[in-house]
Amino acid sequence: MPETLDIAIVGAGAAGLMAAAFAGRQQHQSKSSLRIAAFDGARKVGAKILVSGGGRCNITHDVVLPEDFAGGNRNQIAKVLRTFTVDEVIAFFDRYGVTLKREETGKLFPTTDSAQTVLDALLSAVADAGAEIRTETRVEAIGKVNDLFALHTAKGDVTARSVILATGGKSLPNTGSDGHGYQLARSLGHRITRTTPALVPLVLPDRHWLTGLSGISVTVELILQSATGKILHRQQGDMLLTHFGLSGPAIMDISRHWIAAHESDPQSRLSANLLPGQSFEEVEQKFIAAAAAAARAKTNTAAFLRQWFPERLADALCVAVGTKSSTELGQLPREQRRALIHQLTALPLPVVRDRGYLFAEVTAGGVPLAEVNVNTMASRVCPSLFLCGEILDVDGRIGGYNFQWAWNTGRLAGIHAALSLNHE
Repeated sequence: MPETLDIAIVGAGAAGLMAAAFAGRQQHQSKSSLRIAAFDGARKVGAKILVSGGGRCNITHDVVLPEDFAGGNRNQIAKVLRTFTVDEVIAFFDRYGVTLKREETGKLFPTTDSAQTVLDALLSAVADAGAEIRTETRVEAIGKVNDLFALHTAKGDVTARSVILATGGKSLPNTGSDGHGYQLARSLGHRITRTTPALVPLVLPDRHWLTGLSGISVTVELILQSATGKILHRQQGDMLLTHFGLSGPAIMDISRHWIAAHESDPQSRLSANLLPGQSFEEVEQKFIAAAAAAARAKTNTAAFLRQWFPERLADALCVAVGTKSSTELGQLPREQRRALIHQLTALPLPVVRDRGYLFAEVTAGGVPLAEVNVNTMASRVCPSLFLCGEILDVDGRIGGYNFQWAWNTGRLAGIHAALSLNHE
């Protein structure tokens, strides 16, 4: 006969580990005895945690709001966020020896600057809760017979009274997130909205002049517009120029919006104001005033631009509009001056594609939040099934927001999976 568990958690990433920890805590508080196990196909769990934040793990953000997320209904997201605040997340990790520090951007990292300390804390929490973690045990299929789930795993069949799906999405497939969880959710009656990469770098055409400036970072305001000129999204932050195109926080944040816009309107366009908050007219007045002053000092155009940009970018901007960087500011023809200012305030970014799931930090799309009771993370279509983390159609901005979503939803799923069994 197959082994029978009380709670089977499919996936032992951020959300799955949090679910295991809080399911176990809840059984202790209820003075019950539940068999809880988390299944993962990897030999070692937590690969995505370990690579996040450049190996430092951006646990959360100092302020997390519903507006920081896309995909789901904001009122529903707000309900979830209220159940486990940033301060409570900080206290949870502090209990396991992980102290956090706030960076200027509001991101919260462990003071060790090591993601391993975050994973170790989660594993300790799971162990304290009395839950198991079963590695190299991929769940291939799930069915339901009467009131029990039948899980077919790489190491044999298991039955469970309750299941928590915490499989993640499709992003960073090398860490184990290959989208298989969507198949499991479908087999249990759920719909899956269209999935695309999110928080992903964007690619420019081959030999575009910006790709020759790899390594330069500049603060910008990105503007995504439809073919008719309607503004679809604005995003301010740092943009990193790379050998393939564009990356950095601002690009990563706007990527899911660019993908959605490009699919529905291939003529939509992305541009960057390299001088955020300054209009074409304001910048032109500065050029005219500086040109008048430079008549005596003989300031060249590139030197004037270097007050804002690195030398390589200042020179390249001049070349892009057909002028020499050595051209004196006062000698710059009106047409070239205006073309240069257009580059500064509305630089076209002719993105051709995104870099795909292999480089995406998160997946947009998944199980609609409407199919889940956000008070408990219980499925509305399959009794005794709970869902948490990236498998849901909710994705956050870069900066710890997606981890906060994982902590919140994993905690809710774990608590209420245990409570539901105790009530039974």
